[in-house]
Amino acid sequence: MNALYSGSLAPFAVLLWPLLIGVVPVVPRWRDTALRLLPLAPLPALAFAMAGAPGAVVFPDLMLGVELAAGPDSALLLGMTALVWAVAGWYGAQTMARGREAGIFTGFWCLTLAGNLGVYLAADIITFYVAFAAVSLAAWFLVVHDRTKAALGAGRVYITLAVLGEAALLTGLMIGAAQAEDLQIATVRAAFTDAPLGPLGVGLLIAGFGIKAGMVPLHVWLPLAHPAAPVAGSAVLSGAIVKAGLIGMLLLLPEATGWRMVLVVLGLLGAFGAALWGLTQRNPKAVLAYSTVSQMGLLLVLVGAGSQGVAYFALHHGMAKGALFLCVGMMMLATSPLQRRAVLGLAGSAVLSVAGLPLTGGALAKLAAKEGVGDMLSLALTLSSVTTTLVLGWFLFRLADLPAKPAQIPQWRGLFAAIAGLAALALALPWLLWPGAVALPRGYPFQPATMLEGLWPMLLGLVALALARRLALPDYPPGDVLVFLPTQKLRPVLQLPVGRQGRLYRKRPVLRLLLMCKLAERWLLHWPIAGSALMGAALAFAAMVWFAV
Repeated sequence: MNALYSGSLAPFAVLLWPLLIGVVPVVPRWRDTALRLLPLAPLPALAFAMAGAPGAVVFPDLMLGVELAAGPDSALLLGMTALVWAVAGWYGAQTMARGREAGIFTGFWCLTLAGNLGVYLAADIITFYVAFAAVSLAAWFLVVHDRTKAALGAGRVYITLAVLGEAALLTGLMIGAAQAEDLQIATVRAAFTDAPLGPLGVGLLIAGFGIKAGMVPLHVWLPLAHPAAPVAGSAVLSGAIVKAGLIGMLLLLPEATGWRMVLVVLGLLGAFGAALWGLTQRNPKAVLAYSTVSQMGLLLVLVGAGSQGVAYFALHHGMAKGALFLCVGMMMLATSPLQRRAVLGLAGSAVLSVAGLPLTGGALAKLAAKEGVGDMLSLALTLSSVTTTLVLGWFLFRLADLPAKPAQIPQWRGLFAAIAGLAALALALPWLLWPGAVALPRGYPFQPATMLEGLWPMLLGLVALALARRLALPDYPPGDVLVFLPTQKLRPVLQLPVGRQGRLYRKRPVLRLLLMCKLAERWLLHWPIAGSALMGAALAFAAMVWFAV
């Protein structure tokens, strides 16, 4: 009899622990307090990443053979992801309402977290696809948690694109697997070069990963979902979940030249276009969402250019952007002028870092990203600081306009300290990782020419911000390209008035299935242990497969 596994169980424990926490709401007496466990779910992953992500494990009889191992880039992103989920989980545990929905949120929060961690640990395409599907589909419940009209509308856009992305990803992986000798990620990646439908497979992978990474023009779910989701959900969506698409590109796109130019062009379009469109938003979370599209555009440029600093850049962005979204929540909870000034100061420090102020973590990330990308793209990265300063400065004005909450929560200071710690790590951690992650000398950031290169785009961005404040900028709802669609013709059937739905139900039998899906969605949203039940079923199925073979 073959051994059930070989290697270290540490990577497996990283994924199992959040799944076990996610089934806690199955016990009715624990359901209302399940939210308190959210900050505990990513702790094994954080410890594993801080230890250097050592060891690997193989389960030869699970699915088609499961192998978990983390490479250097994956380990960096694993640690960042766990940290953002931990701080956001604490915020959610302290601020979100208890009740029957708490069990749903806890279950799907933990399932999404397990998927988010799994994409960094998967060494075979089956495990990777299962993890990617988990983080994509389960995150829908984070988007629609508040059950508002905006949340449900954003959820429909999100789940439509998520399903299309999963279909594209699965088809692309099958094209590569058909040519590969085994299902290891490295083998499948190399197989695309000789596969008869290799270019099609690569294109499908770019589409599938691009949806999750907020690549223009597949980004439209992101500015809709971020403002609609709870603050904790927005923080992980922007700081961590979008990186699942990024790691997919790093792991699976082959070393070819054709697709690289596509990523560079679309990345530049997102980097500059999304930042400028953010000036049309009044909701600070929507402004941050467009800033995320912009920063992810820069990361896509780096992937296309073959930069070695992609994970390093993404590490800083994830922590800083997670802190900024949580600052929006803290501003909504602030009750005194002192607290509001403290939040603005904290958000301002994170904004300066993301914009690339010299000697901050963001400046180091940009310096590392520029290595080896060529003069033209290096100039584009420098100029991106202008639009980054512009859109994030606009965010600070929108943040200051948020109304104060009449009653303060008792945990405000503790939450503020945790978010400040996350922002401080975004400033300082790139310095600690600089010697091992970047080939440049330690003194390079202190050179006058280097500091001037990072400073003048920010000054230009501040001038542009002052001009923007004087202009009568348009006020558009989030969704950019969706705003200009003929909504009266293209409005989804499930958004029509009740009377109209009834007539369509009688005239078009195919719509009966859609209406039944809507009823099932409504029921699932209000089933307290939906997330836990789904994870329990997944664990039970995995156990049956394991012991049956």
